[in-house]
Order: sequence, then structure tokens, then C-alpha cells
Amino acid sequence: MKCQIGVIGSSEKEARGKQKAKSIGREIAKAGCHLLTGGCTGLSYAAIEGAKEEGGFTVGISPAIDQEEHLKKYGYPIEGHDLMVYTGFGYKGRNVILVRSCDGVVATSGRMGTLNELTIAHAEGKVMGLLKGVSGAGEEFEKLAKKLGRPEGKIITSENPKKLVQKVLQKLDEKTLKS
Repeated sequence: MKCQIGVIGSSEKEARGKQKAKSIGREIAKAGCHLLTGGCTGLSYAAIEGAKEEGGFTVGISPAIDQEEHLKKYGYPIEGHDLMVYTGFGYKGRNVILVRSCDGVVATSGRMGTLNELTIAHAEGKVMGLLKGVSGAGEEFEKLAKKLGRPEGKIITSENPKKLVQKVLQKLDEKTLKS
């Protein structure tokens, strides 16, 4: 079974850091992993675009109940995704399904929704890659984790998207060898 990496971050269409997010998507695809997102716009969608440039397989986990709601209520794209899973659980429910479906997650920035996904990943003991140098939930989560109990060796940081993905995959390989 192929490794499944979630890319989480700002869903704002004009979010800064799109090139870095695209690079993250490319690296995930080059590694032969499947890329999962919340099926939204912004940085996660930029990662989808990067993965598709490398022939990667992409999955969107939507908060919507069906394609119509995904497109009309949420205003999210379907193009670029090889598979779309419609949860019908809204954002919070979608976040749990997304994170639990991943071997690890990479955060590109984001706000409260991304912070929610990171706290779920923390609780689930997932490997988490935090892109440094972009303001937002990832950097704030790192501070919180240090204060509140950081999972030993589960949080990886780097300002370089390629190195970040490589470190996450290396940590996942180590985790698999221990199992």
C-alpha cells in the first residue's frame, strides 16, 4: 500500500506560499505517495497542482454531502482530484476523517481549521511536518506543542519544502521499521 500524506493549510484562494505548497505536492508525488487534502482551494489545492505535475494520485476529503454541495455551498474545486470523498460531516468531521486517513500530514500555514487538523494529528500520534517561515497555525502549533506536551520525534520542521517532505517520509519509514 502506498504512503498517504495529507497537506493542510490555508484555503484562502490568494494565500501566500503557493509555490512552496506546490513544491510539497510535487515531492509527495515524486516519492510515490498519495496526496490527501480537505478538497479545498488555496494552499492545499496548490499542493494538488504540484502533485499532478508529477503524475501523482490525489484525494480530496470534502466536508460536503455530495458534489453539488461541494461546488455550490463550499465553492471548492473537483478538478485535479483523482478521487473525492464526500463526508457530509462539515469541516470538523471532515478534518478527523482526513487526518485519520493519512500516515502523516504536512502543514503549509493556515488558521483555526489547520490548527484543528494539527491537534487531531497530535492526538492520533501522526508524523507532522511543519513548514517554517510561513506564518500561521503550523508555527503556532509548534509553540503550543512545546508547552503542552510534544509527541517525541513526531514534529518535523523545515523552511525547505523538499527537505520537509523527505524528513517526514524518513520518519514514516523509521516508524514502519519499528512496527
